[in-house]
Amino acid sequence: MTERQKDRPWLMRTYAGHSTAQASNELYRRNLAKGQTGLSVAFDLPTQTGYDPDHILARGEVGRVGVPVAHLGDMRRLFQDIPLEQMNTSMTINATAMWLLALYQVVAEEQGADITRLQGTTQNDIVKEYLSRGTHVFPPGPSLRLTTDMIAYTVSHIPKWNPINICSYHLQEAGATPVQEIAYAMSTAIAVLDAVRDSGQVPPERMGDVVARISFFVNAGVRFIEEMCKMRAFGRIWDKVTRERYGIEDPKQRRFRYGVQVNSLGLTEAQPENNVQRIVLEMLAVTLSKDARARAVQLPAWNEALGLPRPWDQQWSLRIQQVLAYESDLLEYDDIFEGSKVVEAKVDQLVADALAEMDRIQEMGGAMAAVESGYLKSQLVAAHAERRARIESGEEKIVGVNIFEGTEPNPLTADLDTAIQTVDPAVEARVVEALRHWRDTRYQPPFNHPRPCKALERLKEAAKGTENLMEATLECARAGVTTGEWAAALREVFGEYRAPTGVSSAPVAVPAEAGSALADVRARVEATARELGVGKLRFLVGKPGLDGHSNGAEQIAVRARDAGFEVVYQGIRLTPEQIVDAALAEDVHAVGLSILSGSHAQLVPDVLGRLRVAGATDIPVIAGGIIPSGDAEQLRAAGVAAVFTPKDFDITGIIGRIVDEIRKANKLDPLEVPA
Repeated sequence: MTERQKDRPWLMRTYAGHSTAQASNELYRRNLAKGQTGLSVAFDLPTQTGYDPDHILARGEVGRVGVPVAHLGDMRRLFQDIPLEQMNTSMTINATAMWLLALYQVVAEEQGADITRLQGTTQNDIVKEYLSRGTHVFPPGPSLRLTTDMIAYTVSHIPKWNPINICSYHLQEAGATPVQEIAYAMSTAIAVLDAVRDSGQVPPERMGDVVARISFFVNAGVRFIEEMCKMRAFGRIWDKVTRERYGIEDPKQRRFRYGVQVNSLGLTEAQPENNVQRIVLEMLAVTLSKDARARAVQLPAWNEALGLPRPWDQQWSLRIQQVLAYESDLLEYDDIFEGSKVVEAKVDQLVADALAEMDRIQEMGGAMAAVESGYLKSQLVAAHAERRARIESGEEKIVGVNIFEGTEPNPLTADLDTAIQTVDPAVEARVVEALRHWRDTRYQPPFNHPRPCKALERLKEAAKGTENLMEATLECARAGVTTGEWAAALREVFGEYRAPTGVSSAPVAVPAEAGSALADVRARVEATARELGVGKLRFLVGKPGLDGHSNGAEQIAVRARDAGFEVVYQGIRLTPEQIVDAALAEDVHAVGLSILSGSHAQLVPDVLGRLRVAGATDIPVIAGGIIPSGDAEQLRAAGVAAVFTPKDFDITGIIGRIVDEIRKANKLDPLEVPA
């Protein structure tokens, strides 16, 4: 077979961004020089949730999990010397997607680009934010309006742009089975397409153009045959939905177009070198089958369970893709699974089960209604709890975690401080200072932006009515408005939203049968409550800061409940002050703090300090999350009773340890542990 007949490789991306716009720009230009063919921008949590870097909730989060973009100047700096007309840029942004797209468009215009030629994607899928990732801002109705307005605007003005990337990726991270991942993503797509159709902003004859620009962002786990079949099932259902529900005749417009980031949930802190082969297997699930091959692939790095990957780690993941695309013969053949009875049977089963679940969601009133009722969240929490229980029992085997745990010393992590990238804590102060300088000088040369208050007033007026919000948002971008100002104006009109946690309605995943580990912990919980003279031990699970990845916190909360604790869990996005106030008001016996974004070094000591000031030194504080060992030592030295990281997979054991810490804090004798 000649070289000319080979398929073109997929777009190769690395999800990247940290510290500042300048540092991220240098990283992007380095990655492009290494052969990366598209950009994938990671924004920090304040940018994702509509706060400026100097907001109280942004403390400890600035530049941690992505790049801070607070205004047009940051966006200019982020893409300096990168011609946007020639670039394919993916932006992982949801609640504030309209704002970031407006900034991107204005920077492209300043570069002299023809905006009709801009190519890329804004994720812009708010449903999964309510369910798993937690960077939502507004209630479902206004959020769907922002999504709808963006889609209508891009179809008319930026026709090569993908205005939404229906994202099932985070559903799998939150515990979704393949059937749930398909059904919930497709139900989201139906909710969005129905809203666009019913908004009257797009004439019926142009719905094919809308459907053609809807893309998906999926997850591929290590069960790569099942995952490959999932992708074929996705394609089959999308073809059916777009043809039957929306009457799209052109098969090209009905094509299932998806990008993928392979699974990060399954990456282990224990023996992290095993993550390399996991990543390879997961990539094969979305590349082996020509008829269900991803259009763009980004791979996590082997050390993501330890902390922020370095450029070298990201390069390794890029090279994994390049070896498959350029050294193997994968791209020379038609679909190698065509005609396989095994694959067809599995795909048929997935299609049937997913369609049944989609029907159930439609009967409830669609995806938005299923979010607001708490149904989708509780299903995910339950599925995740079942998976954790299978791992703890050994039924589901994880190499290096619950099987084959013996290991040689790992040279990759011998010096853990250099095995991951750390963000300089001084970055936050520099970003905050730069933001204040922007606010003070945006009206002056060389920028000469008009006063932003007029643009913000116009945005609020538009939000109160029914007009498309994109033009008013572009006006704000050009006026030098900040991310926090744009979001605050819309919060004023739309209000904020606290999504259901799914904890109270999740079924019991691990029964406390006689002689089981959970039965033992239950007995210890009851004995401790009796000795303290209270009806039940009370445990507050808190998520300080902006980290919305609540899966771990939810699993701890559910298991503590099943062990006999009264659990106080108020969901995500709390200040240390709010957490301490709740701990005192509820008279709790322990506080558990979950942080995966890296802001633990600032926020956990703040909670400890506030408890001390309140005289509540007998309330032990437990910390959990992606916490490097050096940081864990510092937290323990500051007074944290225990630190748990992803390697601590035995949740029942963790709950037992929390009981021990409550006894120690209250000067009770240790309980005898049964042999």
